[in-house]
Amino acid sequence: MTQLLAARAGEITPEMERVARQEGVDPAFIRDGVAAGTIVIPKNRLRKDLKPCAIGRGLRTKVNALIGTSSDRDDPEMEARKIEVAVAAGADAIMDLSTGGDIDGMRRLSLERSAVPVGSVPIYQAGIEAIEKRGGIVAMTPEDMFAAIERQAAAGIDFMAIHCALNFEVVERLQMTGRVTDIVSRGGAFLTGWMLHNKRENPLYEDFDRVCDILREYDVVLSLGDAIRPGCIADSLDAAQVQGLLVAGELVARAREKGVQVMVEGPGHVPIHHVETTMLLQKQLCHRAPYFVLGTLATDVAPGYDHITAAIGGALAGASGADFICYVTPAEHLGLPTEEDVRTGVMAARIAAHAADIAKGVQGAREWDLQMARARASLDRRAVADLALDPAVVRCYHQGAGEELCRRCGDLCALRLVAEYFQQ
Repeated sequence: MTQLLAARAGEITPEMERVARQEGVDPAFIRDGVAAGTIVIPKNRLRKDLKPCAIGRGLRTKVNALIGTSSDRDDPEMEARKIEVAVAAGADAIMDLSTGGDIDGMRRLSLERSAVPVGSVPIYQAGIEAIEKRGGIVAMTPEDMFAAIERQAAAGIDFMAIHCALNFEVVERLQMTGRVTDIVSRGGAFLTGWMLHNKRENPLYEDFDRVCDILREYDVVLSLGDAIRPGCIADSLDAAQVQGLLVAGELVARAREKGVQVMVEGPGHVPIHHVETTMLLQKQLCHRAPYFVLGTLATDVAPGYDHITAAIGGALAGASGADFICYVTPAEHLGLPTEEDVRTGVMAARIAAHAADIAKGVQGAREWDLQMARARASLDRRAVADLALDPAVVRCYHQGAGEELCRRCGDLCALRLVAEYFQQ
């Protein structure tokens, strides 16, 4: 039985109880959210040693980190170290996006090394194996696609980005729209090329019930991949994006009917003045399903600093209703991230997520900031470090400062001066 079916039956599962403790809410709140489809709990029924999390309405905004081998860098141990770095930095989930080397072996390593939920994109493996076995992605068969989903679910993957919400109607709308960047989703590109070459509908849309049957068997959360997400600010909220949301909304309802937990992926590149509209559209058209955003990036002109552009957009997206933020590293648009890039990306996304939680009134968010404010006001540097998002960085700055909270103002510290006057 899936978490969704258990919740509909009125059952509070051990996973619901655990995430309720983590969130500081009543287990019945989690159960009711899962039953309504506004909360998902990514946990494959085969996974035992896993720290589950809940994603959705009324809960802390979660952060996802990406890892994976490629044809350019096939170093599984480096990717395993990135997992450890990401989890240590506070990532709530990771996704293995491997496209090179031993993809099955890397997945096993990811599941072994990650104490948090692990996601994947099955079409990547199906496409790469079609190149190796048949000479091209367009030679991939529908059976290849479903076999990849089945294999990854049976391996223990907790949530999957599957590009089911792409059909010929969406592709035709995209062709009429006249985008600057066309398709930037790799999975979307694989499937669009396959559809146009073979003159066939997307099997993942056409046989959506089969996708759901596989995921329900293992209780894998379906993340409806955003195959035609805007890849630049100029393409935000165009007709193709909205058409994709309409199809995603149809599939959300169908997945829930089948007892499958489902969330929806979103952009991408979103200018600040489009963020709220984008979030509201998704929530309205996709029946309040949890929203998983890739960023969002508030501008296109900051390569090397896209963890910052994504944190700006991500904070606004979270405050407007996004539930799950995928980190962006400084290497975005430039190359493969290092371990330090991964850590930087996670921390930037966590800052965005917490800022969003304050705005949303999530349990404990404002209280955390209030404790920090009181620690600063009382010049309690130990408490400041303990309460910091990144205590190690704070303690590094404190080294050599004696008992000072900081060394920026010295004798002219405003907090100290005012405290002295108030004591007179």
